[in-house]
Amino acid sequence: MENKERYFKALIENQGQLNALDLGEKIQLDEKETREIITQLLSEHRIKYDKHSICNYRVINKRNRSY
Repeated sequence: MENKERYFKALIENQGQLNALDLGEKIQLDEKETREIITQLLSEHRIKYDKHSICNYRVINKRNRSY
């Protein structure tokens, strides 16, 4: 999914400065699509919920993943 990769790259570049929905809007995604992408990235363990961040989601560094 092209938009998922665009969103993921934007999330990396964002560094927690915008919330997740505003970030999606910035790259011209609607709220529903943004939420679907977030769900997919969470299920793929590419991001995780971080309640202490403005964005609420943080990219998981592949080197530090522990299962």
